[in-house]
Amino acid sequence: MAAAGASLTIAAMNTSTTTSTSSALPRIAVLATGGTIAGAAPDATNTSGYQAGVVGVGQLLAAVPSLATVANVQAEQVASVDSKDMALALWTKLAQRVDELLASSGIDGVVITHGTDTLEETAYLLHLTVKSDKPVVVTAAMRPSSALSADGPLNLLNAVTVAGSAHAKGQGVLVAFNNRIHSARDVVKTSTYAVDAFHSPEIGALGWVQDGRVEFQRAVVRPHTTATPFAIASTGAQWPVVEVVTSYAGASRIAVDALVAAGVKGIVVAGTGNGSIHATVQTALAEAAAKGVAIVRSSRVGSGHVMRNGAASDDTLGFVTAGALNPYKARVLLMLALAAGHATPVALQQVFDTY
Repeated sequence: MAAAGASLTIAAMNTSTTTSTSSALPRIAVLATGGTIAGAAPDATNTSGYQAGVVGVGQLLAAVPSLATVANVQAEQVASVDSKDMALALWTKLAQRVDELLASSGIDGVVITHGTDTLEETAYLLHLTVKSDKPVVVTAAMRPSSALSADGPLNLLNAVTVAGSAHAKGQGVLVAFNNRIHSARDVVKTSTYAVDAFHSPEIGALGWVQDGRVEFQRAVVRPHTTATPFAIASTGAQWPVVEVVTSYAGASRIAVDALVAAGVKGIVVAGTGNGSIHATVQTALAEAAAKGVAIVRSSRVGSGHVMRNGAASDDTLGFVTAGALNPYKARVLLMLALAAGHATPVALQQVFDTY
């Protein structure tokens, strides 16, 4: 496996990998970050006791020789992590590298291989911050590369195919998984084991990809990428500290009080139902909001919208509602909004209503 940040070639160590020399094919950069798609286990029947991120990007490409028929591919090993351990510094590095590549006239699109655990968060972060209308497609796998019927090779082939499609341009960051194409804003992981693990519960997939054919059934409507004020370059290492707490039967205020004492800038609540919050936790959050901590109500349910309660609660308490964003995507948007200088509940609500 190559070191993180290295550029790879299948045949020899050069500055890039090219799986085809056809000038008519789209030029796609594949950035590998690790994950199950790059995982390996002692035997082919083991799909849970594997080590993530141990297979290098060169091996991932070599397992899909038909990539040569759909794109000229250059590849880089940006990281080799289990995505449960995704870090803010790696987000910064990845987002900046994506922007660098897309600014080049020699690159038509980017594919990112990623672990499934935090894929939806990384994809949404890039959806809000990438400054190009060229396609960016994130993909992954539920089975390690060593498994029988590993799903990674086909997902990678489909992701490169989507990234090379003219129809993907201007759609923001996409997720290609199990033949479906999802918007980064909508997609969530819905299974711990199934190869059909990613869905867009509220409004469905954008389209599909199969046997080299890419078809979109709808377009992304909300502003993204070049139409947002968010940029990783301005965030850098200065990520505002935002944490997630959960409401449940018998919840206490211990977590909220500890986070406020630690100096967090924002708290996202994974509430019950329509973002409802246990009375004890709500009191603690209201006190936190009065001290200037941004409070966003989301839901632990998995689908649906968290609507504002208006003067009855949110307006009085200074809370913001997350709409259809789950708590983890709401955290991503809140960090970016705070870093961009949006501090008041009114300004933050406008951000959540827009993006």
